[in-house]
Amino acid sequence: MTSTSLSTSVEVIPPRPAVAPAFQPTPAISELPVRPHDDDRTLSRTTTRVIQMLLAGDLSRLRSESIADELGISPTTLRRRLRADDTNYQALLDQVRQYRCEKQLANRWLPGKCIAWDLGYAEVNSFYRAFRRWTGLNYSEIKLRYV
Repeated sequence: MTSTSLSTSVEVIPPRPAVAPAFQPTPAISELPVRPHDDDRTLSRTTTRVIQMLLAGDLSRLRSESIADELGISPTTLRRRLRADDTNYQALLDQVRQYRCEKQLANRWLPGKCIAWDLGYAEVNSFYRAFRRWTGLNYSEIKLRYV
């Protein structure tokens, strides 16, 4: 099973100029490049609805079981429908976390613990590892470009 990705890479911020550059976010929800590998297909309504719920919800409280319950389907059916779109709940959650992180950093730098909390991470170090996976940069490197 392959997972889809919001963005395969994040634009690397050039060396720090006199004015700190803004972090470049991914596109708005209507432009999110979350699509199955076959470009002729579109995402199912279930997958689209899960993405919308994750974008609008409290990521520290949303679990796949609560999403399935809100959609009126069983967790097994939710997994099966997401698998049909070559994705899974954890991959969508990770993509939405990355998207929301980039949107927050587009406006201003925030301490890692604030972003980690907002993105639903129980441990700030988990956020730092995810950030490194998304961008290839340490979070502290981004901070230096803002302050």
